[in-house]
Amino acid sequence: MGDITYAILGTGALGGFYGAKLQKAGNEVHFLLKSDYLEVSQHGLVIESKDGDFTLPQVLAYSDVEKMPGCDVVIVALKTTQNHLLPHILPPVIKDDGVVLVLQNGLGIEEEIAQIVGNVRIIGGLCFLCSNKVAPGHIRHLDYGQITLGEYKSNYQAAGITEKMQQIAEDFQNAGISIELAEDLLLGRWKKLVWNIPYNGLSVILNARTDELMADVHTRQLVEQLMYEVALGAKSTGRVVPESFIQTMLSYTIKMKPYRTSMKIDFDEIRPLEVEAIFGNPLRKAETAGVNLPQIRCLYQQLKFLDTRIIRNSAYGKLPPT
Repeated sequence: MGDITYAILGTGALGGFYGAKLQKAGNEVHFLLKSDYLEVSQHGLVIESKDGDFTLPQVLAYSDVEKMPGCDVVIVALKTTQNHLLPHILPPVIKDDGVVLVLQNGLGIEEEIAQIVGNVRIIGGLCFLCSNKVAPGHIRHLDYGQITLGEYKSNYQAAGITEKMQQIAEDFQNAGISIELAEDLLLGRWKKLVWNIPYNGLSVILNARTDELMADVHTRQLVEQLMYEVALGAKSTGRVVPESFIQTMLSYTIKMKPYRTSMKIDFDEIRPLEVEAIFGNPLRKAETAGVNLPQIRCLYQQLKFLDTRIIRNSAYGKLPPT
């Protein structure tokens, strides 16, 4: 359905990659940028990819959301550390009957967005993507790229496969992006946390890539223990993560190219960490159900210490460049 118009809020390693692929396939895409605005408005986007390099010499680039047209699908690809900006930047760019597609890590984001925009659909997207921004407007796609889509219903009730999900999936698939449709967004989000919680957290605290964590017997065991604790958190909200899924994630990571996680990159670049979305929100959901997750809480408390120090010492304060 090439007549769907898209807006990308956050044109970084993830939003820039998916937005560029959508435009290359013939879709109308509007990009909101901050620090990269001048470069991208003058020279477009450069994508280096394992699936083939390409350049978009001209893109519809904006530094001010008020100048963007209303779009059918607004893709939120900011770091969750910048979600305090959403009440300001989301309403002007979403059509009344539009869709907000949340391509962010963590849990509970859709609930927050539902408080900001009432009369729109919200779809969560779980991205399995190894991609880095290497220079302004220049993105390097290393591996994977699949997105799992699930529609949000109040209190994360399972919404099934909706027609709107299928329409958006069609555009992404036409752009060469592999899509899986999930009937239950909450289960999908917990499954993503099975990977994100151990690898993001330990990569920062232990200063290690994924391959290093898997090569050592002690850290590999710790990763597995954390994965089972995430499954316990999921169970507290009525969702079952199969044991076979945990084993699949472990073997999948062993086969992955050595990878520096997104949280490790943020830490190395002295940017605020996505601690609340990835660790704090799942912990609180489990605790509300009376379930304690001690190893995840231990990671959370260590990461909060590091994050507070970054924010205190950062010249950017609470608004790092995108």
